[in-house]
Amino acid sequence: MVRLRLKITHCPRPALTLADTPRPNCPTCQGAGGNAHDYNDDTGKYAGTRWEPCPCWTQWAVILLPLPRWPRRTLTSHSAEPPF
Repeated sequence: MVRLRLKITHCPRPALTLADTPRPNCPTCQGAGGNAHDYNDDTGKYAGTRWEPCPCWTQWAVILLPLPRWPRRTLTSHSAEPPF
């Protein structure tokens, strides 16, 4: 069963997407969509974290509407206008 939601993504550019959500009452992941497992290297030191996705969730999204990129405002110290 697919549980759809609207989501704004920023990579590679801003867009409004339709995405699937994890099942909130899933006994395996408790609604997180997967489980993170820490692992060690050969010396026993922390080497990173692996993400194991849960079968209750598919990581897909469909772009519905590309959003415009707004120019960043830069504040200059020599401006006579207040910053607000």
